[in-house]
Amino acid sequence: MLVDSHCHLDRLDLTLHENSLDKALDAAKQQGVSYFLCVCIDMENYQNVIEIAERYANVSASVGLHPTEVVTDEPTLEELIAHGQHPKVIAVGETGLDYYRDNTDHALQQARFRCHIRAAKALNKPLIVHSRSAREDTIRILQEEKADEIGGVLHCFTEDWNMAEKAIAINFFISFSGIVTFQNAASLKEVAKQVPIEHMLIETDSPYLAPMPHRGKPNEPAYVRYVAEEIAKLKNISFAEVAQKTTENFFKLFSMNQKP
Repeated sequence: MLVDSHCHLDRLDLTLHENSLDKALDAAKQQGVSYFLCVCIDMENYQNVIEIAERYANVSASVGLHPTEVVTDEPTLEELIAHGQHPKVIAVGETGLDYYRDNTDHALQQARFRCHIRAAKALNKPLIVHSRSAREDTIRILQEEKADEIGGVLHCFTEDWNMAEKAIAINFFISFSGIVTFQNAASLKEVAKQVPIEHMLIETDSPYLAPMPHRGKPNEPAYVRYVAEEIAKLKNISFAEVAQKTTENFFKLFSMNQKP
């Protein structure tokens, strides 16, 4: 069994599946992918994310506002907590810092990030953290806000081992996406070798960042299998072990009562 620990089912390109999400999830099932976390990145689309999670027993959801989203009204702490109480919501995010794109003020991003961490702590639900070109500030804010009390995951990880090690030390998992399969991702492959399998998740971030051999095309949850295969190759362990460990890690992190 595989879990796609981070996907955006509300944004998939369903052209190859007769415009049917049912068929896209069936295609994933054929590849051994049996559970999905549909991640929210803006509050306007939160209801769509929830409706998808309510429709499928093997789909959970998160609530959050991506660090680079430009909005008129920032979600308040109270609003995040209220939305996060939905029984299908198992995480807060994705949240974090992204200094690579310069369309959002860094101070605003940091305030937004802190608000999400506080909501997660109030809900006792883990965080889904996006971090790009913001290594020091991401770790610093997580430490200052005592995010280790609820833990979480640094998703679609593309940073260095130093950051991964610091994140693991504060109760965070490291999640690898299709980027780790890219031929020009040598440094990230080395990080994947170093991250203990006990602290690792896998994801697609679909419809973005399709892995090899589908790079440049729309991504979908079925392709998380390619990520698992690459991790197995890099760590010189079996595909079955990667599938088992990353699935166990997912359910451990998100503390769900039963595996599907």
